[in-house]
Amino acid sequence: MTTYFISRHPGAVDWAEAEGFHVDQRLAHFSVDIVQPGDTILGTLPINLVADVNARGGRYFHLTLELPADMRGRELSAADMRRYGARLESYSAQRH
Repeated sequence: MTTYFISRHPGAVDWAEAEGFHVDQRLAHFSVDIVQPGDTILGTLPINLVADVNARGGRYFHLTLELPADMRGRELSAADMRRYGARLESYSAQRH
């Protein structure tokens, strides 16, 4: 079982590891083809990919922030992420 963090932001991975989330692989781009049953995916995926992760037996945790508009588009440090309430929340989805 592998834990992937899907992000192109180093501060996000630093934050996750400082918060006690073990990350096996950090990827800037995600392909659902890598997901094996029992894998954990951390990041900010669109809902269709969350459904694909779940269909393949993976778990998904969404990186949520309360980010003010003036901070969008900036590189955030782990400390910045804590300041803006960063958290990983479990989500599941399926297609009907």
